[in-house]
Amino acid sequence: MLLTANHLIIGDGDTALEKGAVRIDEKGRISAVGACSDLVKQYAGEPVRDYGDATILPGLIDMHVHTGYWWSEPDADSYRDDPFRIAYFALDVLRRALRTGVTTVRDVASPSGCLQNLRWAAEERGFFTLPRIIHCGRGICFTGGHSWELIGGMVEADGADNVRAAIRREIRGGADWIKLMTSHRTDIPEFTQEELNAAVDECHRRGIKICVHAGTQPSIQMCIDAGFDTIEHGTFLTRAQAEAMREKGIAWVPTVIAYTYIYEQLCDSAKRAGIAGGIDGKALSDFGYFERAAIAYRDNLKELADTGVTMLAGTDMVLHGAPVMPVGRELAYMVQYGLTPLAAIAAATGNAAAVLGLEKETGMLRPGLSADILVAAGDAAGDITALQKPVQVYRAGKAIL
Repeated sequence: MLLTANHLIIGDGDTALEKGAVRIDEKGRISAVGACSDLVKQYAGEPVRDYGDATILPGLIDMHVHTGYWWSEPDADSYRDDPFRIAYFALDVLRRALRTGVTTVRDVASPSGCLQNLRWAAEERGFFTLPRIIHCGRGICFTGGHSWELIGGMVEADGADNVRAAIRREIRGGADWIKLMTSHRTDIPEFTQEELNAAVDECHRRGIKICVHAGTQPSIQMCIDAGFDTIEHGTFLTRAQAEAMREKGIAWVPTVIAYTYIYEQLCDSAKRAGIAGGIDGKALSDFGYFERAAIAYRDNLKELADTGVTMLAGTDMVLHGAPVMPVGRELAYMVQYGLTPLAAIAAATGNAAAVLGLEKETGMLRPGLSADILVAAGDAAGDITALQKPVQVYRAGKAIL
């Protein structure tokens, strides 16, 4: 089968074709990419789906999700001791995300076993079609640290040896990555340097990658020094730190939307009074932090990106009623703040796949890769908001919409 459209984006941050085409073979993989006229001639007689004034691009990768995040639901108490309800909730989130063009997710803390079993059901048994799942199991914080109250989704560990033990338990439970939490909305670091160093060492000696929630100083620098694989948020990252991350091969997942969305919701005085759907009282009281965060992303993102640090797209949307994995909107912020559309798209395609070690499976439109494809209305290379208008989504060659 051939897919054709007026526009085609490879996902490498540079390459876009006009009047392009992709061939999907019988195994759901990409077998050819190129000019529409050439592929139609080469594969004469095969069915052609012409999407006209649309863009064909790789399926999007959300590098920061919490799929089973039931804790902000209005009826949260009903989930507390019911793993079936949590699983149905997470299943619905993944299905809705897939329909928007998100074909791979990295879950960075959800209830124990939730993502592992959903992946088994989708990928090993074929019960349903979902985005490809990479997950961290439960998050790890120090006692009373950021998100300690997320029952079932977070474990507490203190001291280097206990942090190592917690990591070993999550790996035993099937985690692909490990996630640590070491800062929140203050400048007080949570884990010590010794604990951070031990966490990275434990993961890397086991061949496992590790990410860390670090938005403020000096936690960001401590995590760079420790050598984490990705830094999540990095809200107040400096240019010198971005350069150090580039040199050490540490990728940055800014999650612009996670802070900017709340800030924009709360800018209206009525919403600040409590009308904003899904935004709890703690978020309302932290309005000043969200304001500073949103401004920091707006003013610094382009300068930081220009250092060459690998930037990835993650959404971290966990509020009830918020958009589900709005990667297109995250990329729109990146473009609004100075990136080119092709560079922003690479953050959610080729760059992300490489960091996940999936560059031979997904992330670009290249022969041999899985046909994880988003078809978006319009020209995404000229107007990044086109990504918010999916026309069709393919997961391993299977049409979803």
